[in-house]
Amino acid sequence: MLTEMVKDFSLWAIDTGGYTGAAFMMALESMIAPVPSEVVMPPLGMRLHPGIDGVVRFTWAGAIVATSIGSLIGSLISYYLGMLGGKPLVMKVGKYLLLNEEHLDLTTKWFDRHGSLTVFVCRFIPVVRHFISIPAGMARMNLLKFCIYTVIGATMWNTFLLWLGYKLAEHWDTILKYRGPIDVAIVIGLAGAVAAWYWMHLRKPKGTPKA
Repeated sequence: MLTEMVKDFSLWAIDTGGYTGAAFMMALESMIAPVPSEVVMPPLGMRLHPGIDGVVRFTWAGAIVATSIGSLIGSLISYYLGMLGGKPLVMKVGKYLLLNEEHLDLTTKWFDRHGSLTVFVCRFIPVVRHFISIPAGMARMNLLKFCIYTVIGATMWNTFLLWLGYKLAEHWDTILKYRGPIDVAIVIGLAGAVAAWYWMHLRKPKGTPKA
């Protein structure tokens, strides 16, 4: 059953890496790597509840602290990439992580227009939350303010996704009763995710000359 397979793989990844693995994944998520927090945090939240196998392997405090630290580390790496090398260095590193230049430019314009508060706000917005630390570094935003906004925003978002995972585990028996439609939804969702990933990371920016 697809639902069970997805759940088992996600939990295996979390169980293998533990708090360190979760922090590492969230560090990647806060950089320009294509690692969505929606894939990391809910499985971790499921491990806060004994509903699936009767075992609680993590604590709320440990999960929140570890993932918030990971988010801050990844954000600081992006901040210093932007501050020390600007867009040329970011693009040089980003080509190995399938960075989409259009999204970087869009996020930079957003930061220039709305200021440092976007570092907090963008933690809740898909796509741009992967890039927002870069223009903050390029603008040499106050580092303490950057860290505060990043930690508060990341902690709120991470905790919300943890809660979703916890509620998912809490109602797992009920979810399994509807596994047929859920499997179909997962297949559609995965197909959509692949299409979105392709569009965001592989599509050539406008104006790119053809080979």
